[in-house]
Amino acid sequence: MDRDVLDKSIVLCRSCDLVVRKRALPSGVRALCPRCNSYLYDTPYCSINGMLALCLAALALYFPANFFPVLELHFLGSIRTTTIFGGAMSVADQGYWVVAIAVLTAAVIAPGLLILSVLFQVLIVKYQLHNPFFRKIYKGFLCQHKLISQLSMLEIYMISIFVSVFQLSDYTDLYFGIGTFCFTMLFIVVIFLQREYDIEHMWSVLDEYQ
Repeated sequence: MDRDVLDKSIVLCRSCDLVVRKRALPSGVRALCPRCNSYLYDTPYCSINGMLALCLAALALYFPANFFPVLELHFLGSIRTTTIFGGAMSVADQGYWVVAIAVLTAAVIAPGLLILSVLFQVLIVKYQLHNPFFRKIYKGFLCQHKLISQLSMLEIYMISIFVSVFQLSDYTDLYFGIGTFCFTMLFIVVIFLQREYDIEHMWSVLDEYQ
């Protein structure tokens, strides 16, 4: 019992391997290594309820962001609209299946899985679902979290929208729809969600269940 308490109270610096005893930090304060000044750990700004609010906000924005028009182009009397999902399908229709799969994975599938994964983790922690079934699901989410986070690349699609607007604005009229607003807000909310999510803290919750 004493050994477990001791193990949880110390942290090893990833840069210089210095053993540092953890201390309680005020919200938003980051602990640095006293020898090499590298990041050690911090305290999330959000409580578990704050994380839940971010997940629900991201989930509410997810569907209009992906299935409502992002751009509307007016060119020589022709009007075209496109969505994130429709853009990927158009690329697939032209034979570029690999690019279409990459767009769908990075901008649609992975962000959705990321939001759902964090949402289920937060719900399991918030409602203290300790039985073996939920513990197994919780551990599975934690094991796959890094892969899902790496596949989620909303920022790449956001940059591509900015580049398209810059290149097309000289000879076409561009109009932004509700999909543009929702996708931008989704991008911002997911950034905050990833900022507040601390996988080491979530693993420590699993240790407390066992």
